[in-house]
Amino acid sequence: MDARSTSDEELAARIADVALVRSLLVAAAKRGESVSYSQALNELGTRFTRPKMRALCKTLGRIDELAEAAGEPELAVLVVREGDGLPGQGWWVGRSALGYDGSWSGRDAEKLVRTLQRKAFRYWKKRAS
Repeated sequence: MDARSTSDEELAARIADVALVRSLLVAAAKRGESVSYSQALNELGTRFTRPKMRALCKTLGRIDELAEAAGEPELAVLVVREGDGLPGQGWWVGRSALGYDGSWSGRDAEKLVRTLQRKAFRYWKKRAS
């Protein structure tokens, strides 16, 4: 999709489209891959900016709420920073609300993220068509 031919409203709607973003993450999980925030936004037809990333994070939060209600593994853990391959601050804040009190970087953080990513990969690979 060419972002230049898409209005700001259309881009905002794509970023907020839970079903669309979820489908991109399910496809990544089936491939056994994480995606960077930039890659996710690019797949939605736009370039990375902090406001767009924050909007995407809101959508990711909703996706994980729905996944939890459906008994599915979380998917937001698949969206990571390019620099260290870990989710951003918002994901960790949500983790803290669930009782995680560890570091947001380093070996323990990497172990948690990889464990949750593998769980999503296994779940969605079993459902690959």
